Amino acid sequence: MSAKPDFESAEAIAGVDDILAGVGLRHGARSSRKGSWAEGQRQLVGRKKDAAANAAALPTEQPAPVFVPALTACEGLTHGFSTRAGGVSRCYRPHLPEHIGDLNLGFTKHDEPKNVHENRRRFLRAIGGERFQNFVLLSQRHTPIVRLLERAEQASDDFLKPGTLRGDAAMTDVPGVLLTVQTADCVPVLLFDPQHRAVAAFHAGWRGTLARIVERGVGTMRRQYGTDPADILATIGPSIGPESYRVGEKVQHEFLSQFAYADALFRDVYDSDPIREKYPLLFLTARAPGHSPIGPQLHLDLWEANRQQLLDAGVQAENITVTGQDTAADTGRFFSHRAEDGFTGRMMSAIGLVA
Repeated sequence: MSAKPDFESAEAIAGVDDILAGVGLRHGARSSRKGSWAEGQRQLVGRKKDAAANAAALPTEQPAPVFVPALTACEGLTHGFSTRAGGVSRCYRPHLPEHIGDLNLGFTKHDEPKNVHENRRRFLRAIGGERFQNFVLLSQRHTPIVRLLERAEQASDDFLKPGTLRGDAAMTDVPGVLLTVQTADCVPVLLFDPQHRAVAAFHAGWRGTLARIVERGVGTMRRQYGTDPADILATIGPSIGPESYRVGEKVQHEFLSQFAYADALFRDVYDSDPIREKYPLLFLTARAPGHSPIGPQLHLDLWEANRQQLLDAGVQAENITVTGQDTAADTGRFFSHRAEDGFTGRMMSAIGLVA
């Protein structure tokens, strides 16, 4: 795939905006819909410029996890979705004030292990996880593999180590085991069966969603624990939203081949730029007709895709919570692999039965 020309970069768009502003004009997008590529790029530039201001409004000393009331109300259950607030990592935003750090919970190549260790300690305290002695830390590879933990000894006893258990989901009915998955745009899904006291955690990117990892997981809970899907409480956590998630036709074709409702998961977002229309020769490329970047951009709704899988598996609509927090649209609060061009940390979603 050929790289996009420089005049389509976020920096170039910002430069055009500055030039036009200098002569009293504005870079418009006639008939542009929210979520279009150009609109998304302009928002990305704005987010980068406002990163310090956004982060300054966040807690500076303690993490600020996202909790779901439906799960918080359950006795003997611990859960939480981390944000990037309240950590000690400085590598991703060194320009921020010294008292502000990121809560990077992944052992990424850019961060120091000692920072990740401290961040994990802080996250564990923030969700009340000190009561857990065993942890499921996965080595995620966008697979449909679901790990079943039948004994506490199958889990790790050290929360400060990288994950070694290969897979993208885990479930257990063993108290004292905290299940975790890491994300930076992919969809985290947490499940709780209050009748049979079983929990599950899923990492569902587009590949995992295509492989029906959540739907398969509900089936596994039904087989293993006798779970009635109608009893399950499900939460779809912070992840990239439909306004931000642009994909190619190949991904669309894959979903169309698997799901009867796939059409409802995609929409075309059109971009119309007055500058391109008035000065088309400035944007002339060597690409064949039909291969210009001008035109509709395809967006995928992974939130709805996973909600539909839960419904198909028998989970009741009123028992499904979608937090609706778009990680790519709020990099002041969340890590986003796409919005930050891969240079970002990792968040963690956790759920477990208190021993």
